[in-house]
Amino acid sequence: MRQWTTKDFPIGFYQLHPDFSINFQMNRFYNWTNDITMLEEMRNASSTILSYNDLIKSFVALGEIALRKKETLKAAYYFRGAEFYLPESHPNKQELRKQFITLVRDFYGITKDQHYMIPYDNRFLSAYRISPEKPKGTIVIFGGFDSYVEELFMMTMIFRDAGYDVICFDGPGQGSALEDYKIPMSHKWERPVKSILDYFELNDVTLIGGSLGGYLSLRAAAYEKRVKRVIAYDVLMDFYDVLTNQLEPDFREIFNDMIAQEKAEEINEVLKKLMGNSLMLEWGIMQGMHITGSNSPYDFFQNIIAYNTESFSHLITQDVLILAGQNDHYVPIKQFTNQISALTKVHSLTARMFTSKESADTHCQIGNLGLATEVILNWINQVS
Repeated sequence: MRQWTTKDFPIGFYQLHPDFSINFQMNRFYNWTNDITMLEEMRNASSTILSYNDLIKSFVALGEIALRKKETLKAAYYFRGAEFYLPESHPNKQELRKQFITLVRDFYGITKDQHYMIPYDNRFLSAYRISPEKPKGTIVIFGGFDSYVEELFMMTMIFRDAGYDVICFDGPGQGSALEDYKIPMSHKWERPVKSILDYFELNDVTLIGGSLGGYLSLRAAAYEKRVKRVIAYDVLMDFYDVLTNQLEPDFREIFNDMIAQEKAEEINEVLKKLMGNSLMLEWGIMQGMHITGSNSPYDFFQNIIAYNTESFSHLITQDVLILAGQNDHYVPIKQFTNQISALTKVHSLTARMFTSKESADTHCQIGNLGLATEVILNWINQVS
């Protein structure tokens, strides 16, 4: 059986497309495959990608070519890249999602007996348990705003081969829970974590949340003390601030006043215009409405105000690791220092900011996932 290590991730963040958000996602999908041929293929395709529809068509075509060549993992991530930008209502979205899941499971040799459906609110959460023979501890890991748990398989394999029992799962608003069971995102993340820990009868775990999971993991740790160690990968203290940070600085204060005054129709009209001028804002709001079950952009922004760690940070008493990218284009760097200051009762606190010199200064260290994984493993080994 292959042994996975942090060196199985590539190093480098590449200029593949002029739109930064699309370029970031292209780098993201390449990082999870470490197939260098993707770089030239995506760079060549970029000149014809002027919209999300262009990207979808291009990635489906590249995925089909890779599939014919039996390049399983590359095909999986091209299909995932196309599906990533499809709206919920598109007839091809679910087929591409299923292709991605099937291909990535096949590539990593995930068997049916490693997959579990966890009861939750009369529906189910999808989880995988991947373990060595004699584990030295248990890691529970999940994603955030837009990930599927299957995207985390390479990291999961590295944790397993480092000696850990690993459970990765899709919670409310994520992956199977959202697409198959229509469970919307909840800011009360202690509830799905409780369901996972109850089902597997766990009392001492390390909890890792990726991206928006930086908020979700800390929320769960505040109210679920079977979590002994918690990792915010990366920090995300205030989700509303993350979203409004995408607006023009001169408009943010006006927008905040409109939200406070509950001017729903006016906000929806303004956001509709702004979405027409920003691919990242357009995708972010559409995805946010989808995962939270919101009926309008205004409802989505009102919904995410609750995703703020300030009200419970003082309840977190565990060992905590906070990661951040120095040039994260989603999460303002002030949230890194603000979150550190708010954790006043923790058993221990380690904070690590990654830099461009390490090719790891982006959101969730896309460009050097191996380094982030190594830092995580070293920290778990130390505090355990």
